[in-house]
Amino acid sequence: MSTNGNITPRIACELVGAEGIVPEWYLDSATPRVGTWGIGVTNASGHLVDRYKDKPASIERVLQIFIWLLRTSYGPQVLAAFKGRALTEAQLAAALSFHYNTGAIAGTAWVSLYLAGKVAEARKFLETHYLNDGDLKQRRMDEAALFFDGKWKHLDGLVNVYSVRKPSYLPGKATRVDIRADVARALAAQ
Repeated sequence: MSTNGNITPRIACELVGAEGIVPEWYLDSATPRVGTWGIGVTNASGHLVDRYKDKPASIERVLQIFIWLLRTSYGPQVLAAFKGRALTEAQLAAALSFHYNTGAIAGTAWVSLYLAGKVAEARKFLETHYLNDGDLKQRRMDEAALFFDGKWKHLDGLVNVYSVRKPSYLPGKATRVDIRADVARALAAQ
């Protein structure tokens, strides 16, 4: 199935499954720590997240903002990086996952290798770079399997939803939540 950049329920579930949700303002793991909310969203996105400090949002609201960001920012950047080449739904999901996590779709070698027809080299590069000292190795492997083999990982819609520990405002314990109905409502609302 080819796509023109549409965010589908499968794409949304795949990306959120890789990211997780924190429906309340928290401090991320970066140095220095940055106020973050939802699915890794900061004030730099254009959506002011400080309003969610001590005020959790619904999962549907988190997904609405996430889908808005995919449609208005990340999706167009991914499509531009692939220079008008048609992507399958799985390829779009994998490229969006990579870009949402790294912000590097415009300058990464795996995309240019893929566009040059060097598929094996592109896959190897994706699997072996942007690993964050090994912490993201499995994510890169999952993205490669999705992009090159069409193997989805998070189709069940079950994602980690994290609480916020206070007074540290760091993510706490995760609960597994089925987000498929919330994804459907969030996609319909836009």
